[in-house]
Amino acid sequence: MRAGISASLLRFIPCALALGLGACAHDPDVVIAGALENMGRQTETMVYADAPAAEADWDAAVVHPAGYGGTKFVDGSGPYRLDTGDKLRVFVYGQPNLSRAYTIDHDGMITVPLINEVRARGRTTREVEEAIAYRLGEEFVRDPQVTVDILQNRPFFIYGEVKNGGQYPFVSGMTVETAIAIAGGYTERASTRSYRITRRNSGFSDQIAVPGDYPVQPGDVVYVNERFF
Repeated sequence: MRAGISASLLRFIPCALALGLGACAHDPDVVIAGALENMGRQTETMVYADAPAAEADWDAAVVHPAGYGGTKFVDGSGPYRLDTGDKLRVFVYGQPNLSRAYTIDHDGMITVPLINEVRARGRTTREVEEAIAYRLGEEFVRDPQVTVDILQNRPFFIYGEVKNGGQYPFVSGMTVETAIAIAGGYTERASTRSYRITRRNSGFSDQIAVPGDYPVQPGDVVYVNERFF
């Protein structure tokens, strides 16, 4: 009798493992963590000269309802902060060799002739202007006049119960529903009322539960949940 029970258990174990692994494929946290890892920066420490050091903890994102805490991060207010993938247009008056397009690299930098790397991640375009002007003015250009504009925003990502999940160019004024339309619409199993956004701010990642008309920002990871019935 015991031998029979043991044999049944042994036959059951591989099936249980297979079911468990299959479930992981639809786990929102697993998918979002994979998306962040594909972006090349799932875990890192960001130390800025003009801000306190902060350790990113993108694996431990917490889900909050939209509007939680009223912070700039959640409600999307405040100046736009640059990050990897943003493409900038830098114009230095009277310096055609310095005036060109620059894409922020994986380290959050742009490389400008004469002054080499300039940190852009976490800064506004005005702050990048000031940093470039200061370093050029130290020894290369007298009273440099610098303008920095966003030429192209970094992309957004969408996963979960959409037909064509992946990376897409950001469109100004985009909402969650717009992002879903860009990704080919809902699958048959999708919830049409339950969405999550993973957003980065100052080196940290957080998740917020949002409605369909919630604004999407560049770099956001949108996840469409599966309905429960």
